[in-house]
Amino acid sequence: MANKQKILIVDDDENIAELISLYMTKECFETKIVYDGESALNEVENFNPDLILLDLMLPGIDGYQVCREVRQKHTTPIIILSAKGEVFDKVLGLELGADDYLEKPFDSKELVARAKAVLRRYKTPAPAAPATNSKQVSYPNLTINLTNYSVIYNGKNVDMPPKELELLYFLASSPNHVYTREQLLDQIWGYEYIGDTRTVDVHIKRLREKIKDQDSWKISTIWGVGYKFEVRN
Repeated sequence: MANKQKILIVDDDENIAELISLYMTKECFETKIVYDGESALNEVENFNPDLILLDLMLPGIDGYQVCREVRQKHTTPIIILSAKGEVFDKVLGLELGADDYLEKPFDSKELVARAKAVLRRYKTPAPAAPATNSKQVSYPNLTINLTNYSVIYNGKNVDMPPKELELLYFLASSPNHVYTREQLLDQIWGYEYIGDTRTVDVHIKRLREKIKDQDSWKISTIWGVGYKFEVRN
């Protein structure tokens, strides 16, 4: 039997943490609970989780800082669970590298579904665009390899969380094809995202910070529609 996938639950509310653990244990996940940011960072190394469920309001090191520090070393998917429901808080969490953001109070079935979806997208490469079955696409100064989840830009390896890499690969696999934000959410996240489509914009913004436009290609915004990987002849 395959080993159980491991979920690290980080929440200073013991009742909520235990309830989340109960939900996830019923779904055959192995769970570990910690109640503060410092313990979370330690357990990322010791427990080596497949997924982190992270509250923002933590004693000591808060959830934002935990997310930032985890993302500097690991690509472990992170779902933020927080009572802070303002757009600013959601966008900040995503910009720091979280894969999803779920506002408290949340439905247990939705939490389980989102956790499974994030893990599925993390473990299973995003589907290639219909035009090709290749797991690698190359352009001048850019190679995106979905088999080993690597990006080579200007001769150097660029570290990217899985969602960023999958989004870049998907766009680059169909050059000059325009995708709406909704289509990209469906293709990359693999489920109907509850909330606005700002998460796509945030991931595109992070890609542009790491991958600069070239003379022969660029990530283009189609205002009012979505995005495309534009290739110039």
